[in-house]
Amino acid sequence: MSIGNSPEDERPFEDPSEEAPFSIGRALQQARIAAGLTVDDVSTATRVRIVIVHAIEADDFAPCGGDVYARGHIRTLARAVHLDPAPLIDRYDATHGGRPAPTPAAPMFEAERIRPERRGPNWTAAMVAAIVAVVGFVGFTAFKGGDDDGSTKQVAEGATPTTGRTPSPTPKTDKPVDGNPEPSDSAIAAAPQDKVTVQVVAADGKSWVSVKDHTGRLLFDDLLKKGASRTFQDSKKINLILGDAGAVDLYVNGKKLNDDFQPGAVERLTYTKGDPQVG
Repeated sequence: MSIGNSPEDERPFEDPSEEAPFSIGRALQQARIAAGLTVDDVSTATRVRIVIVHAIEADDFAPCGGDVYARGHIRTLARAVHLDPAPLIDRYDATHGGRPAPTPAAPMFEAERIRPERRGPNWTAAMVAAIVAVVGFVGFTAFKGGDDDGSTKQVAEGATPTTGRTPSPTPKTDKPVDGNPEPSDSAIAAAPQDKVTVQVVAADGKSWVSVKDHTGRLLFDDLLKKGASRTFQDSKKINLILGDAGAVDLYVNGKKLNDDFQPGAVERLTYTKGDPQVG
């Protein structure tokens, strides 16, 4: 009597060594977890958006925008989680049709050679034309030079042609004309009555001067050299600090003050529209 096989023995043989297909996303995700990184950490380190990182770990490469960008993102994420990107790129190429074949060099060369009309402008011809124009201009100028030799010589020597009027030099305010400048009568008479006007003249030497208006706004804060002067106006009040009061003459509201400041003395002064007081 023969012993037949039981139905269980006729089931197809399953090899327990078979493994699930290699997953790029799963490999990146496991490496990220093993490195102790979150998706936010990887996105911050690689500047790849969080939604793209999630999609790649789910083997969804559509948000990458194309094969070139997908390969770049895979390579960047693999390096961030300390994983060799080469096997992942090979797996991507195997499952997505591989890399595009490079364009042969010969057809490109032939294509460029049969399109001479797209070459750049002929700069050589343009330069030749420019040189001819310059030579012609120089020759014309040399020919005309005999007729206006005087004016040409004047321009060449740097002289400024005049038209009958001699320009006056600009006066400098930081150098005195004389040793003890005085304000003119017209300037004193022009002092407005509705404002306080203070003129500081460094008559006998240099002095540091600080000036503020009635609001406390700084109008001047600098060294006034000997012979120099500055005039200040305000609607209510002028506050002065003189570093060397003995070297300074003051004119308040068009009148000179007969002060007796000592040389080197520091004075703090305040003047209003009613100053100086009469009597």
